[in-house]
Amino acid sequence: MQKSRAIMIQGTGSNVGKSLLVAGICRALAQRGLKVLPFKPQNMSNNAAVAQGGEIGRAQALQAMACGVAPCVDMNPVLLKPESETGAQVVVQGQRLTTVKARAYGALKATLMPRVLESFQRLKAEADIVIIEGAGSPAEVNLRAGDIANMGFAEAADVPVILVGDIDRGGVIAQIVGTKAVISSKDAARVCGFIVNKFRGDPSLFDDGFKAIEDHTGWRGLGTLPWFSDAHKLPAEDALDIRSSGSGDYHIAVPQLSRMANFDDLDPLAQEPNVRVTMVPAGQALPGDADLVLIPGTKSTIKDLAFFREQGWEVDLKAHMRRGGKVLGICGGYQMLGKAISDPEGLEGPAGNTSGLALLDVQTIMLPEKRVTQVEAVHTASGAPVNGYEIHIGTTEGADRARPLFSVEGKPEGASSANGQVAGTYLHGLFSADKFRAAWLGAQGVQGALAYGATVEETLDALAKHIEAHLDLSALIRMAK
Repeated sequence: MQKSRAIMIQGTGSNVGKSLLVAGICRALAQRGLKVLPFKPQNMSNNAAVAQGGEIGRAQALQAMACGVAPCVDMNPVLLKPESETGAQVVVQGQRLTTVKARAYGALKATLMPRVLESFQRLKAEADIVIIEGAGSPAEVNLRAGDIANMGFAEAADVPVILVGDIDRGGVIAQIVGTKAVISSKDAARVCGFIVNKFRGDPSLFDDGFKAIEDHTGWRGLGTLPWFSDAHKLPAEDALDIRSSGSGDYHIAVPQLSRMANFDDLDPLAQEPNVRVTMVPAGQALPGDADLVLIPGTKSTIKDLAFFREQGWEVDLKAHMRRGGKVLGICGGYQMLGKAISDPEGLEGPAGNTSGLALLDVQTIMLPEKRVTQVEAVHTASGAPVNGYEIHIGTTEGADRARPLFSVEGKPEGASSANGQVAGTYLHGLFSADKFRAAWLGAQGVQGALAYGATVEETLDALAKHIEAHLDLSALIRMAK
């Protein structure tokens, strides 16, 4: 029986391309006939996926897809969901544990290592190889004590490390060589190789720089990976990756909420050739030529409703409505559209009631129980099926629920205004369903032309081919232990 192996991909900093790289490596090794599983000890993201009735980072769900397996909560045992500038909800093995401030989490995270190792060992027992993704950078040596995300985990699990640098942001030699300079000699000895990522142009032009890194670190280089231009076709995990896109005639404006969550709802729309999606940053007005204003999900509905008003967007939204424009709210955005949000237990701040945007005749009450579930729904207007998911607290009721968007197990889901201008739903992932998206766009007079699921699979295959062509994956497999 072949011994199970594992190797960890760490980065010189955040957003160097680790998540995408791990997805591509997973698909490439799966195509070689290996049973591959992804793992990320600790992730910080409000873009969560539902797995086994719990929550994991969206990137790990994509990596599971790359492996050809269903996602599970062990693939991301610790998920931090920021709720404010200094605090986050802590999700452990899929379930909410607590909400803590950043300083308090420093003490908590050391107690989470047994759960993290438990999840890792379960995965390793099922796989030929586990590809592990770090978080942030091991060069953040001030965070080394009690670390569960990078070298602390690598040491506890006794796995080798490959370090990834981002040449696109500049200074990649200093990134990689500097990381070795600041980490301990014990941690540096755990690094067995490096990858230079996101090169634009002819990679051979960096040959001398590549050798300089090898000479200064003593680590083996596994290759220089050129920029992967189709990365935008895969679900984004980081809100920083969301950009305005498309040039179609149908214009969707999306206000960028301060705590925006599950924003991968936008990915299929952004790729439709007849659609244009504009992300509207804080301080800018909602565009006057928008056909639809889509208010996305949020980790904190009441705080983001206040943020929405602070930007002047409520005034813009009323003007949009007077022009005959339409509005769609998803999850937290749906809650905002109602007449009121009641938070009797102070789950999102001080207990009390907040006036909503009053575009739907519904009211929401926040309750402690969190709904985290996969959902099979049917679009009321077209009969098109939707495989989506829900992640939210709160229940919403009111007269406009008599005009639901969907039916779930024979029960109404969502709400619509009497004039058809405004609608809301708790369903995430609805636009990933090709038949529904085509029917919904068709009702707006727009032809849908995208096969989204097939596009994601084709892009993962292209990414795997790209990685095979430029990186020494056979050496990576040999380095794993």
